Amino acid sequence: MPPTIDEALEILNDTGPEFGGGLSNHGPMAAEALFALGHGDAVIPWVERYKPRLQDHPEARNPVSGEIWREALGDISRVGDWIALFDRELAEAPWSAVLNEWVLRLAPGLVAAATHGVIRTGHAVRSLASAETAKRRHELAEGLGYWAARYQLLPEAPSSTTGSLAPSQAIRRIETLPPGQREHFGLISDTLRRLDELPTFAGAINLVDTSGDTSRILSDLTETFAAVYLANAHTGNVIGFIHAVTGPSAIRLLAPHLTPEATQTALRYGWQAGAALYAAMGERSDAGPLEARDESTDDLIDRAVDTGDEHAIKFTEACLREHALNPKPVYLAAARHASRVLGGS
Repeated sequence: MPPTIDEALEILNDTGPEFGGGLSNHGPMAAEALFALGHGDAVIPWVERYKPRLQDHPEARNPVSGEIWREALGDISRVGDWIALFDRELAEAPWSAVLNEWVLRLAPGLVAAATHGVIRTGHAVRSLASAETAKRRHELAEGLGYWAARYQLLPEAPSSTTGSLAPSQAIRRIETLPPGQREHFGLISDTLRRLDELPTFAGAINLVDTSGDTSRILSDLTETFAAVYLANAHTGNVIGFIHAVTGPSAIRLLAPHLTPEATQTALRYGWQAGAALYAAMGERSDAGPLEARDESTDDLIDRAVDTGDEHAIKFTEACLREHALNPKPVYLAAARHASRVLGGS
């Protein structure tokens, strides 16, 4: 019998959501992406190589319940409590109902852990939608719990009007942090806090119209940030610009299971998260014209898998998923670049 995601989740069951002082555990996400890429045979060996770097799973000590949950948002010391809350809720209600309720609550902090909260939730939802098992329900609890525990708000200006621009138009209006104001060390989440010093960023949330066709908006959103990746990855912030694509793209994995209200809210903050990563670290919003290449999808997948790098694997899977719906060369060029850089070749 070929392996399933349940076997990978069992191996990773006792590992926490972070390690190494705030780095995200990519094990479940990369494992699910490998299955999506058609390389299920590589999953268990990859997980077994990856696991030794991880830390133990945190314990639940102080239950999150009732209206108290608001006080625990963004408190990473409560991540064990958050995961326990979602385990309880998923045992008592259909997972789609829990997902919808909490996406509405957590969307304003979608940039949590440099978008790893929503990314882990998205991968969990895709595997759970294909087959409902106890391990997959728990992985959804892990994703939502991490999102809640690393919840991070970005500057946002109140507005009585809705945006009218597509992401590809709005990105040109985003001002970037001057070099002297940037955070050059620490976690991406620390870098994003410097946006408090960029007064114009608060209005970014109000630029984009998220009321139209969800798939079309997501295609424009991810195409825009794939171009941002190519224009800026040379600066050394490859991982940050990868998240500007994989974070918003995770909404595509959630959208089939969300209400229109939850979907539109997630899109609004998915745009804001990508714009924040660009504003905090970027220099240019456009990679310029790209020539279409006779690119082999199988070759791109093999390149990503051969790197063994979790970001190359997840990014390639997201880019190919988006390219299948919006066949623009920027996705393939971005995936190829990331595997070359992250693979050390």
